[in-house]
Amino acid sequence: MTAPGPAPRTAPAAAPAGRGRGDSGQATAFVVVLATSFVLCLGLVFDGGGLLRAHSGAHLMAQEAARVGVQQIDWAAYRSGAEEVGLDPVEASRAAQAFLADAGATGTVTVDGDTVTVTCSVDYGFVLLPIGSTTVEATASARPYTSPAASAP
Repeated sequence: MTAPGPAPRTAPAAAPAGRGRGDSGQATAFVVVLATSFVLCLGLVFDGGGLLRAHSGAHLMAQEAARVGVQQIDWAAYRSGAEEVGLDPVEASRAAQAFLADAGATGTVTVDGDTVTVTCSVDYGFVLLPIGSTTVEATASARPYTSPAASAP
């Protein structure tokens, strides 16, 4: 008698249509959370840098406006030969406000004796983070440089 040959091979059963490997969408949820976290971190870096740039710009404008204001001396006292020449507070305030307006910023100017103090306000609109806009403020002061009186020989 002869030994029976191997059993005929049958094709494996095909997976039912519409079924994959059974991941149940878990990778999709992971990708959504990862992408959202990435965009949030990118927004923090980008808009945080923009906010720092806006603050730096506001501080620079406040410094320059204070310098412009402190250059407005009392010309009448200077021409009359007064021993001490101070600031013209009205002109100092006007010049500093004009500088801020030309720079596209708003702010307040106070003149106290020989010191001009400027607070500059600049609006910053967030680009990636959906939180609207904010106002950045910076303050700077300037005083005129006065050289010591020349001594007579």
